[in-house]
Amino acid sequence: MKPRILIIEDNEQNLYLITFILEKHGYQVIQARNGQEGIETAKRDRPTLILLDIQLPGMDGYAVARALRSNASLDQVPIVAVTSYAMAGDRERGVEAGCTGYIEKPINPDTFMAEVEQHLLPVVPTTETPDEADE
Repeated sequence: MKPRILIIEDNEQNLYLITFILEKHGYQVIQARNGQEGIETAKRDRPTLILLDIQLPGMDGYAVARALRSNASLDQVPIVAVTSYAMAGDRERGVEAGCTGYIEKPINPDTFMAEVEQHLLPVVPTTETPDEADE
C-alpha cells in the first residue's frame, strides 16, 4: 500500500492538480483546506508525508509547521512546503519552522513526483561487508 499524503492547500486548482498527480501514482490523498483543519487531520490520520502551502487563510504555513512539529506523534513526519514564495530566505524560513523540504509553485507535473518521493524513500542499509566492498 502506498503512503498516505496530506495536502494542506486552500487553492482549489492547486489542490486538484496535486491530488490528481499523487492519485495517478497510486498514493492515498487526504485533503485539508486551511491550517487548523490540516493540524487536526494530521493528528487524526497520521500521514506519511505532509505537503503544506505557506499562504493559507488565518494561519500561515509556517505556524502550521511549528504546530505540527510540537506534536510528538508527528515530529518525524516529513513536511514539504509547496509554495510560490521563492524569494531569498523563504526556503530557510520554512526549514526554521520545521519543513524538511521545499517545492516551488507553479509545480512542474513532469518533476513533481520525483521531488515528492525523495522525502518518502527509506534508507536502505547495505548488506555488503567492508571486505566485499573492496573487491
